[in-house]
Amino acid sequence: MVPGVGAWRFYIKMLLGSRWLSEGDNNVMRRIRLSVIAACLAVGCGLASAADDVIRTKGSDTLFVVAQAWAEAYDRVNPQVIVSVGGGGSGTGFDALLRGLTDIANSSRRIDTHEMERAMRLQLEPKEHIVGYDALAVYLHKDNPLRAVTFKQLAEIFGRNAQIKQWSDLGIEVPGCRDQRIVRVGRQNSSGTYAYFRSAILGARRGFDLGILDMLSSKDVVHLVEKTPCAIGYSGLAYATPGIKMACVAKDEKNPCILPSVESASDGSYPIARPLFMYAKEAPRNAIKDYINWVLSQNGQCIILDKGYAPVRPMNCR
Repeated sequence: MVPGVGAWRFYIKMLLGSRWLSEGDNNVMRRIRLSVIAACLAVGCGLASAADDVIRTKGSDTLFVVAQAWAEAYDRVNPQVIVSVGGGGSGTGFDALLRGLTDIANSSRRIDTHEMERAMRLQLEPKEHIVGYDALAVYLHKDNPLRAVTFKQLAEIFGRNAQIKQWSDLGIEVPGCRDQRIVRVGRQNSSGTYAYFRSAILGARRGFDLGILDMLSSKDVVHLVEKTPCAIGYSGLAYATPGIKMACVAKDEKNPCILPSVESASDGSYPIARPLFMYAKEAPRNAIKDYINWVLSQNGQCIILDKGYAPVRPMNCR
């Protein structure tokens, strides 16, 4: 039997007010509280809409790791507010926002025309907040000798009716790649990373080619590229590991080739740099407003920098 709203509120308030755990058990306390909220949201007990101390966030996989770090840090700043974090992609976040299932949609792209039209029909005015910047990296296996790639080459690797199918088409030979056939790794179509890469590299009229391996998460993209000598993939900079390499990217042969980094994302020199967003379904108030303001404060921005993204303004985080 699922507890009612009143029971869930009592459990949360009891945990929020508890002081029976020692100082060294603070992490256990946080996990208990977040677990209760997660269970409540999963069974639809209604607590999230009934309680003022729960902020629901959902969406971008690119932002998922930093969103978790923000939620954990904010628990220490304001223990009376619980921030729940869900993924699923930017499109999933916007859908949840417009259905009233989340308070904040995390996104690695701007809200699109169809989503905005839907919001208008619902008499909602989504409020956009840029919370950081990311370099959308092109990932290669560590043994791949390719150093640089242009927009046109990327389009002919990933775009519909792709013309570059083998690494030899780029004048290289990849060790360990038996037939030199390129294995293309991307994201599912609910992902803001998918949408941004398509817009920036393929253009409005050209879609992705058939046969691309669509991963559920950014982490999955990097993991597959790391284990597959023939592979190339795209994902957020923060998911880089020592087992892969990142290509420098140029718009064309006349422009410089720039490596993805926090610095090149901050100054806009990396050609596939992009803003990262939080959206509220209206001008945020009360606890939601306080939370977004904290994310944009030095403390919140130093967290996004620590996780491998660029803050919205220069930060001294030492």
